[in-house]
Amino acid sequence: MSERRNVLFIIIDQLRADCLHGALADHVDLPNMRALMAEAVTFNRHFSVTNPCGPSRASILTGQYAMNHRSVRNGTPLRHDTPTIASEMRKAGYLPMLFGYTDTSHDPRVQAPTDPAMQTYEFPMAGFAEQVEMRLEMSYPWRSYLLSKGYTWDSYWQLYIPGGDGSRLNAPAVYKAEDSDTAFLTNRFLDTMPAYADEDWFAHLTYIRPHPPLVAPAPYNDMYDPTSLPLPTRIGTRKDEAAVHPFFGPALDNAPIASFVIGCSGVTPTDDTIQTLRSVYLGLATEVDHHIGRVMSFLKESGQWDDTLLIVTADHAEMLGDHHAWGKHSVYDAAYHTPLIIRAPGGKAGQDVDAPTESIDLTPTILDWVGQEVPNSMDGRSLLPFLNGETPDDWRDYSFSELDFSEPEALTLWEKRLGTDTSNSSLGILRDDRFTLVEFAADLPPLLFDHHGKGEMENVAEDPAFASDLARLTRQMLRHRMRNMDHTLSLDTITNDGPKRQSRHQPNR
Repeated sequence: MSERRNVLFIIIDQLRADCLHGALADHVDLPNMRALMAEAVTFNRHFSVTNPCGPSRASILTGQYAMNHRSVRNGTPLRHDTPTIASEMRKAGYLPMLFGYTDTSHDPRVQAPTDPAMQTYEFPMAGFAEQVEMRLEMSYPWRSYLLSKGYTWDSYWQLYIPGGDGSRLNAPAVYKAEDSDTAFLTNRFLDTMPAYADEDWFAHLTYIRPHPPLVAPAPYNDMYDPTSLPLPTRIGTRKDEAAVHPFFGPALDNAPIASFVIGCSGVTPTDDTIQTLRSVYLGLATEVDHHIGRVMSFLKESGQWDDTLLIVTADHAEMLGDHHAWGKHSVYDAAYHTPLIIRAPGGKAGQDVDAPTESIDLTPTILDWVGQEVPNSMDGRSLLPFLNGETPDDWRDYSFSELDFSEPEALTLWEKRLGTDTSNSSLGILRDDRFTLVEFAADLPPLLFDHHGKGEMENVAEDPAFASDLARLTRQMLRHRMRNMDHTLSLDTITNDGPKRQSRHQPNR
């Protein structure tokens, strides 16, 4: 490997891990990501530490659990002085280039109310140099491109109606595949990066697909036969699913299947509808894979492949009809289990890692690889040892995630039906080798899934045979929260000789 150190950090929005390894893997064509896996390290038990989009990206880019950064909803501000991958890569001498979006809500204490950053939760994170604005609810450069190509519309959101009239769920988008948002973003990346070939660079490339609205250009719209796909994992009927725990009734009603498409009438959760939308989702995933292949080819053809740390992951996952649910406001693995593929020049190739990893590990990994100190505020740990074929002796044996289901501006369905408020409408999820524990801040019963038994198909929290396991995991969750309280300044000391700091990540005592 040369002395050059480039970083390409790709996030795909809402891609499930089982598209690459699991239930859907045999039903979706992702040749470029699979080729990358053969040259990289694949992390099989990688989980987002929080949902939805804004919070998940805040955790990824700050290396912090949501309990510390507290940007827990789309629209909840991230504190302006929080160390991020952008701020720390600048310290390392890199210009953090953003192609896409970070879904960052800015701190109103340091912004005027009239500042454009105060009008959208999709604003780019401070420190990034936005190369092209590509945000789902805005995307003005893409709109201008489409207008220049002769496309017309009365409302921007008409672009997301299948077929333009919504008469068929899997009708093609009104734009050609060569003009899609995914193609446009990739083109802008490929048009920009050749000039940086003579210097170290850091680029964050973020794809909105396969995030809804579920509409795909031809041929991706009907690439997969809905009847050939496996049905979602479900516990009986929708009513049976809601009866498992009080949380699930509001969860099912919060994100109905009809909310995943625009301009289509009469969208009900029949198996035909579910399988059709699952097939469109997989088509969008294949479209993203095609363009990631173009990016990989660019790195190889430009001679930068062996100078570049390449990370491909997702911000969070998607229920996609599992447990009769859609979206990511859930407790089940389908909403949090994301793919993670990392190729490090000189690192292991074709290796799988089964140790639990978390989305907060990615920023520390990048900083470690470029030789930049990881701030004490970051809860994640560098994955570099795994890329070199080693497993640290003190590596975690569980993963942890959080979800906030409140809304300050208007009561959510959970708050209305469960009587919770903004202080206790939250939950924590702890997963070890055998069990998943879900604990609530409100006075609600826990959930416990035994993966040596029926897994997520059966809640065993009230079974006396699992009482000791429930108690042990509850203590583990409490200890986890205590050990990971905010360390931003907790290892700093003001002394007679001036301020001193110990490293959380490389203790010297």
